[in-house]
Amino acid sequence: MSGTPAAARVCVLAAVLGAIWCTLPAYVPDAPVPWGTAALLAALGLACEAAGRRWPPGGPGPVAAGAFLPILLAAAFLLPPSAAALVAVGGSLAGRVEQPPYAVRRIWRAAQLALTCAAASWTYAALGGPATLGGGGAAPDFPRALLPACAAAAAFSLVLTALDGLVLAAAERRPVHRSVYELLPLALGPHLVHALAGLMTAALWRSPYGPLSALLVLLPMYLSCRVFARYHREQAAHRATIRALVHAVDIKDTYTRGHSERVGRASVLIARELGMDDRRVEGLRFAGILHDIGKLGVPTRVLRKDGPLTPEERRIMELHPEYGHEIVRGIGFLDEARDAILHHHERLDGSGYPYGLSGSRIPEFARVVAVADAFDAMTSTRSYRRARPVPAALAELKRCAGSQFDPRMVGALDRALGRHGWSEADTAVTADEPGELYVSREPQGPREPQGPHGPREPYGAVAGARRDAPPVPRARSAAPLSGPSRDRRR
Repeated sequence: MSGTPAAARVCVLAAVLGAIWCTLPAYVPDAPVPWGTAALLAALGLACEAAGRRWPPGGPGPVAAGAFLPILLAAAFLLPPSAAALVAVGGSLAGRVEQPPYAVRRIWRAAQLALTCAAASWTYAALGGPATLGGGGAAPDFPRALLPACAAAAAFSLVLTALDGLVLAAAERRPVHRSVYELLPLALGPHLVHALAGLMTAALWRSPYGPLSALLVLLPMYLSCRVFARYHREQAAHRATIRALVHAVDIKDTYTRGHSERVGRASVLIARELGMDDRRVEGLRFAGILHDIGKLGVPTRVLRKDGPLTPEERRIMELHPEYGHEIVRGIGFLDEARDAILHHHERLDGSGYPYGLSGSRIPEFARVVAVADAFDAMTSTRSYRRARPVPAALAELKRCAGSQFDPRMVGALDRALGRHGWSEADTAVTADEPGELYVSREPQGPREPQGPHGPREPYGAVAGARRDAPPVPRARSAAPLSGPSRDRRR
């Protein structure tokens, strides 16, 4: 425990002493403990946790005590508090721990679950739960049996999250109430589901069919926990993949650091406003976050150049959507997001790149990301100009709707921002240092015609933006950004 903070060590020690105190009544001579039931449930819990340790790291092992919980709650329904606490100890000590200090984490988990099971068993007994299970030829008393079972599950969740909050407060100085507030809503639903499985197990255990029938209930529950654990780990792996790719882009192109995450958030706002289902909303979030992943294939000297791009450098920059599509081609879970990465610089009028698609030929995801990308580029502070206010950015998007942007996506973003707003955290500086405004040293020719919102050239608009006819980039000036097209690095 040398690497554990002193406050956390005190917390673990107190939990261990509390767990020992909870189990003491079981050792009293002639204590009414059904040791056969306790031993069988403890063996089942030990087998579940030992099976979880056989999976390789990152494999579909249990999430916390996921596959173990129905057994613990069945023990809380079938046994007195002292015996229920003992059932939790063996499996907890045998379970897999993936982060050091391993021994301390196992001891903490065993003490935590022993206290939690004792609290659930005490709550269940206080509400007359054992009398509702039947046994001795009597049938279970449903639905009255549901009330004490649900109350026990609530006590299980509350004690478990309170102990988690306590140890987090000791180890990381996080307020206990904040941890409980964050963890309890996530834990309560699954614990109620596990409590119903535990209640069915306990009722069958007391029935004429005996423990064997109860085991048949636990088996599908155990397998469903494994399936959920596999899904949970796959989702975690997806998120880790996305984080690694975005981090790689941020390292290479510090000019737009944080831009990808904000485009992902804006894309989600649009998707929800359009009524997309959760699967597509998540896909759009990935699309927004990864839309610039192709910058990994663009030379760093081009990405970080302080002056205007040459025609050749512009051609290189315009290859980044195709580079991005190639990078993510083999990542199956991205699905529609790959189309957004490839086509988010297309324009409704067909003058975009890389393929000059127009209208409905542009994938829907790409049309969403194009609007989110433009909005963030205009509302983010860059090293050469300040951020534009959100109303001004929306006005520019509306001006370009129909020629460059899909009016439906622009309207959805407008409505979403009216409902949810766009916080200061979402418009943070995206360059490493604010720096000074860049002033072009090139001779300034006649200014282009100005409309009410600046130059009549929409965001990203480039005449004949194809690889066979690249545009000649304009030099940046110290004038305020007058349209989204001024940001050459998006």
